[in-house]
Amino acid sequence: MTSSDAAKAHHDQLFGERDSTLSETDPEFIDYFDNFAFDEVLADAADLDDTVDLRTRVLVQLAAVLAAGGLAEFRVLAAAGLANAGVSPVELKELVYQAVPYVGLARVFDYLHAANDVLGPAGVRLPLPGQATSTPGTRQERGKQVQGRIVGAGRVEQMHADAPQDCKHFQRYLTGNCFGDTVARDGLELATRELLTFAMLAALGGADAQLRGHVNGNLNVGNGRNRLLAVLTLLVPFIGYPRTLNALAAVNDLTN
Repeated sequence: MTSSDAAKAHHDQLFGERDSTLSETDPEFIDYFDNFAFDEVLADAADLDDTVDLRTRVLVQLAAVLAAGGLAEFRVLAAAGLANAGVSPVELKELVYQAVPYVGLARVFDYLHAANDVLGPAGVRLPLPGQATSTPGTRQERGKQVQGRIVGAGRVEQMHADAPQDCKHFQRYLTGNCFGDTVARDGLELATRELLTFAMLAALGGADAQLRGHVNGNLNVGNGRNRLLAVLTLLVPFIGYPRTLNALAAVNDLTN
């Protein structure tokens, strides 16, 4: 078995002349994996939505790899994304920051350091320019604006009003911290951020209600069924079939 011409071309486009050490120790696996991930999957994703470019593909795969706990793969893919896929340093850091409210700092902590480790050798000086669009005094209002674009303004007010008194702080956290502090930041367009959230939740598993909510959120910011299906297609090699099929069920339930 050998890698197809298309698989080799797509692999080299992203990774240059870098060859995995697995090509020496596990050549048969690498051949069939590359034929799948860098040929068949890419062709099917393009058939669904050919506007998902290399940069977007790498961003959603990085988001999923982070949520799935693939630290070593994240380092390799992040370096390739910066060098060859048009991912900017700001976009890489914003992706990692956005993972905190969805995945939690317990996991993301290592990825913050991994991103810094990748950016340093790339000649990027840290810290990067700030991207905040809110302050401690405006984060709730700013968060409601962004949260409303994703879930609907009326829905935000209803969630706050319907929360039991001893649970209202959770809604305050969602609006002010998740959306006001994080999702409202510059550096990534809102539609891209929603794709990243969808990829993270699909890869994380066990967050079915939140995944369904963000399928609707993606639809509300302009990411239609074909785009979501293209993203899921690109994630199959990285998150496996059970989590992909769970996410696919949510997309089918809400878009058919």
